[in-house]
Amino acid sequence: QVQLVESGGGLVQAGDSLRLSCAASGRTFSSYAMGWFRQAPGKEREFVASIGSSGGITLYADSVKGRFTISRDNAKNTVYLQMNSLKPDDTAVYYCAGRAARGTYRYASSSDYWGQGTQVTVSS
Repeated sequence: QVQLVESGGGLVQAGDSLRLSCAASGRTFSSYAMGWFRQAPGKEREFVASIGSSGGITLYADSVKGRFTISRDNAKNTVYLQMNSLKPDDTAVYYCAGRAARGTYRYASSSDYWGQGTQVTVSS
């Protein structure tokens, strides 16, 4: 069993940056691919970014490519999402997710574990 706890959300202005963190419990973190998803009010949960278990491969949604960076520190059991040049459209609850596989992924249904989410609000 893996438990995921996100932190780092908040209220920022357009153009600002935020870094989300997701701390994972358990000894097998390094064997999990990790992802970030987000859900805005009235919308479906959507893929943001994912990273392979070793950290060598990453995948991004087109809407965040070039602005967001996903990374992980397997020694700290933590995955990060650095978000730069934030836009009001980035406003959502951001969820950390894990999948018992090595490679990246983009479908929420492929996730085995979820965090509780952290709110990110970007004002114009």
